[in-house]
Amino acid sequence: MLVANVPEVPSDSDRPSRLESLLQHPAIWRGRSAAHVDVVSSGFPALDDSLPGGGWPRAGLIEILISNIGVGECYVLLPMLAALTQKASARWCAWIAPPFEPFAPALSARGVALEKVFVARAEKPLWAFEQSLVSGACEVVLAWVPRVPARHIRRLQLAGEKGRALGVLFRPQSAARESSSAMLRVTVEPMEQGARVRLLKSRGGHRGNVDLAWSPQPTQGSVMNSQPKRPDSPAGSW
Repeated sequence: MLVANVPEVPSDSDRPSRLESLLQHPAIWRGRSAAHVDVVSSGFPALDDSLPGGGWPRAGLIEILISNIGVGECYVLLPMLAALTQKASARWCAWIAPPFEPFAPALSARGVALEKVFVARAEKPLWAFEQSLVSGACEVVLAWVPRVPARHIRRLQLAGEKGRALGVLFRPQSAARESSSAMLRVTVEPMEQGARVRLLKSRGGHRGNVDLAWSPQPTQGSVMNSQPKRPDSPAGSW
């Protein structure tokens, strides 16, 4: 006689816990009640309150949309960059094709560990961005690539997840009209002593504006030099 192995049917008491365990998978989007994701604090309590999980995601892709270069987009990220590069087991913090040369004294004054920072200038910055994300060698990768095909956004999101790295893609505000697979999209606009961050797309977070103020530092100055590294990249514009 053949006896089939019938899988055990979970009791009613087991179903809620098993369902909740499944819903905590980071690949599942639950809207405003988002699945748990690893995050790192932005360093700004008001911004953390609006971001899913209470901070920037540790892996995946986020887009920061700006009207002009140098509106405060790097300052918004500095507390996070400092925290990640100061970790005992910190991996690299990569800057891919920045329009200006990063200014080491200002970065150091804001707590960024310079020995963990490298700048890559490549003929194909989009390729370099993806390879840095998927390599597993980076904590965070910043990239300035104005024009990115929609199909590549999905690839970058997956590359960040696979390499356990956070990708930050800086793009013009006009890209807000395009669809995107990034897990988070924000705009950054300048204020007199800070910046206004607007959440456009947020998996489980809030939408709306968050005003941030910069705290005084012993060494003042921009985190990038005033002259663009590449002659074909006009200062302050895309």
